This record gives sequence, structure tokens and C-alpha cells, in this order.
Amino acid sequence: MQKEVTIKNKRARFEYELLDSYDAGIQLFGTEIKSIRMGKASITESFCQMKNGELYIVNMFIDEYDWGTHFNHKTRRDRKLLLQKAELRKLERKTKETGLTIVATTLYINNNGLAKLKIYLAKGKKLFDKRNTIKGKDLKRDLDRMIKNS
Repeated sequence: MQKEVTIKNKRARFEYELLDSYDAGIQLFGTEIKSIRMGKASITESFCQMKNGELYIVNMFIDEYDWGTHFNHKTRRDRKLLLQKAELRKLERKTKETGLTIVATTLYINNNGLAKLKIYLAKGKKLFDKRNTIKGKDLKRDLDRMIKNS
């Protein structure tokens, strides 16, 4: 039984309005998956990009494996995301036609021990949308506080 590993991108929900979700596999080296299982990764500054009909995650940070040799991986390199061809075509069409972006929200290890990345087709929020999000969170926090105290 392995420990539960979930690495989240909390800024994605604040910066973007999330529309469609996909679970993508990631093409990794051996030392990269070992570092992810130890929880030493970050997807906060990463973004997804289409190159030659394939989807890559750019700027995802995976710390070097402590017990790796000179074959250790680079911490920030483009990693290929594994999706079905129909999903890739749909994502490419939506990003080109409507100006949507692809955002990574969660990196996790599934039941089979494979690293998966939860990605969303997303639309960028405007400044007033972000203010409304903050206002809603504040109201919810105040309501929860009032319910708890009464």
C-alpha cells in the first residue's frame, strides 16, 4: 500500500474558469516517477502546449531524485502528455478556434501506480471575475463562522 500523492495547482481555479476535464498520462523517466511518489513536484507555474499534434506540459517542476546517479533527470523539461487522438484533436481545435487554454490542476498517482495529470480546458477570468470569486469565498467563510458560533 503506497501513500496517497496529490499535488494541486490552487491558482488554476482562481485564474481560470474550468470547462472540460481530461485525465492524461505523463511520459516520465524512472527518477521522475520516484520523485513524484515522494511528493517532490510542483505544477503551479506549468502550462500545456500543443506541438506537432501532441500535447506537452511545459515548466512542470520535478525535483531531482536524491539517490539518482548521473542519469538523473532535468528538473524543468517539456513532458509529453498521453491522451487519445480524438481528445488531442478536440483540444487542439478548441484552443485554436475559441482561444481557450489547457490548464493542469492536479498531479496524482492512480490505483495502478501510474502518474496522471488532471487537465482542464479553461477560459481566463477577467479582474472583476476574480473579485467576485474572492467576495464569494469571504461570504462563505463568514457564514460558516456564524453557523459554528451559534
